[in-house]
Amino acid sequence: MFAPIRLAPGVAMLALLCCGAARATVFVQCPGDTNGDARWTGRDVQPARTACLHLTAGDGFATMADGRQVYIFGFDDVTGTLPANVSMGLARANLVSPTIELKQGDKFYLTLSNVGMVARPDLFDTHSVHFHGFANQAPFFDGVPEGSPTANMGSSITYFYNLTEPGTYMYHCHVEATEHIEMGMQGQLFVKPSQDGTSKVYNGRTYTKFVYNDGDGSTGYHKAAALQLTAFDIATHEADFAIQPIPFNEIRTVYPMINGRGYPDTVNAGALPPTQVDPYTVNSSFQSQKTTALVTLDRATEGTRLLLRLSNLGVTDFFTMTAQGLPMKVVGAGARQLRSSAGKDLYYDTASVTLGGGESVEVMIDTSGVPAGTYFFHANNLNFLSNNEEDYGGMMTEIVIKGNPT
Repeated sequence: MFAPIRLAPGVAMLALLCCGAARATVFVQCPGDTNGDARWTGRDVQPARTACLHLTAGDGFATMADGRQVYIFGFDDVTGTLPANVSMGLARANLVSPTIELKQGDKFYLTLSNVGMVARPDLFDTHSVHFHGFANQAPFFDGVPEGSPTANMGSSITYFYNLTEPGTYMYHCHVEATEHIEMGMQGQLFVKPSQDGTSKVYNGRTYTKFVYNDGDGSTGYHKAAALQLTAFDIATHEADFAIQPIPFNEIRTVYPMINGRGYPDTVNAGALPPTQVDPYTVNSSFQSQKTTALVTLDRATEGTRLLLRLSNLGVTDFFTMTAQGLPMKVVGAGARQLRSSAGKDLYYDTASVTLGGGESVEVMIDTSGVPAGTYFFHANNLNFLSNNEEDYGGMMTEIVIKGNPT
């Protein structure tokens, strides 16, 4: 077990003096929202097909599956918080960042507020949101600092997206992208098709949820799980925390994770306990790792077809994943349905899928003929099945199938 991280007294005091009572300059742009909380309540009027979200960008801590505490950057969902209550130095970075779920046809407004760093108040990094894989983005809202604005400490920026293509995407900060993604500024974003909510029969089963506008129900599913692959290099995080140069040419996978957790933390169904750090320096009560990687399906009440939305935002490695004992069919990749221009389905059955950084796939698992039980979903590479020097962990979780097969 590793010792908890402690901040030097000088850094702690500087953090409090710099960030303790300050307020960010927050301007939330959300049509119909009269008080700036990015929600429609009271006299607010929600425009048709409009969605709003308010994220903060800052720092915090997370706990690896071997108990080591790691300094991170990340996003937090503060939608519904009045601008006057968004303080500098919140220390509310999430690992992974909140999953964003939208629907095709939505007009999406995303406000990002840069609340600065509590543990590194000397670090005046700007931040952005890059909607990775979004095909028709206006350069101004793309989040790439060479061609679009970014949010300075204490300021906000609102992005606009016209959602015309369904699929599984990602989002991340694009400022000093290798560092900021490695430090944890990453999350999953998926757009449901306009076909969702209609009823279609495919192979004798009725579906009302779909991955794409397939027209025939072939991408229909009963339950979905979003699993994001990532990895940390402890040397990078320690260097950032200690105000030292980052060894970019030496970055390697030390902590492979799914949804910001290594096994066995991946199968914890709830949020992980708060990382224990000095209470006078950071938000020691904040649960930074809320997103479980445990997948469950009760066929008696939920149906038989399971969708896995898989994405990879690791900055160093390709990851090959398998679901032992479960049939996998890939129906989409890169937020595109696998169908030819002539209308022929190009879905394929496979025992494993390989994802490079920035790639996503949609994997369908038909559980109708498999026995009830617990199945492992994990990386094929044995070196990714560890938590640093601790074996039997890393990039692995469980898929629990309940109910009788049909």
